[in-house]
Amino acid sequence: MAQAVRWNNPLSYLNSDGRRHPVENSFATVTLVLGVIAVVCAWWQGLHVLGSVVGLAGVLTGAWGQYISATTGERFVTIIGLGAAGAGFYINMMHGGFLI
Repeated sequence: MAQAVRWNNPLSYLNSDGRRHPVENSFATVTLVLGVIAVVCAWWQGLHVLGSVVGLAGVLTGAWGQYISATTGERFVTIIGLGAAGAGFYINMMHGGFLI
């Protein structure tokens, strides 16, 4: 029962191969955060400019993060963030996009 008393690192899901991937983990985390911000901005029509910029940034970081990802956990987090950023981007574009 050694695994019961062992402390689990929160990044162990992202680093499932046992090696550290700080750049890949950063891209996955940033993509997820940008996706959440884009979706939250999509709820208010007045935040369409910010949501469009953040959504586009999330799509670009997600695409690059997917390209350089090393583990399945990183790919999973990146795809969730990429989907949220894409949906938020498109909804914010519908509300007015980059125009003030």
